[in-house]
Amino acid sequence: MTLLMHVLLGSIPAPRSGSNYPSTMSDSTNSSPTPAGTKRGPAEYFSGTAWVTMLAGGNPTDCTVADVTFEPGCRNNWHSHPAGQILVVTAGRGFYQEKGQPAQLLRVGDTVSIAPGVVHWHGAAADSIFTHLAINPNVKQGVSDWLQPVTDEEYRSAHG
Repeated sequence: MTLLMHVLLGSIPAPRSGSNYPSTMSDSTNSSPTPAGTKRGPAEYFSGTAWVTMLAGGNPTDCTVADVTFEPGCRNNWHSHPAGQILVVTAGRGFYQEKGQPAQLLRVGDTVSIAPGVVHWHGAAADSIFTHLAINPNVKQGVSDWLQPVTDEEYRSAHG
């Protein structure tokens, strides 16, 4: 059984933020340990600081799984996935929004299935960290097509 299946079935706790991540979520020099392979999300794709830990990739299933933690207020740019994506929320509160649709508040345990080519963004609420598993199938088709940043006005409108 894969790690993801154990997480989804509850036999292994999902990855969480906290002592495994820098305590300020914006200070990469903090002395708190970080999981092996954790990297800061590229600034050209995130407004704010995000931490990405690849959990599975380059495997025979042609699927990647990443644990992504956003500091409060951080969000990624508008983007799409050629083969779609699944998000599984494991900590905090955040938002998911498809272009032209209202934003959805996400909490621990929520999942989002994103169809191929759908333009969207996701990120943390202004007052909460936000962690999710990002599952990308069929990565030979490509992983992400990055677009423009989510404006402050677009982000504020997500908060209702």
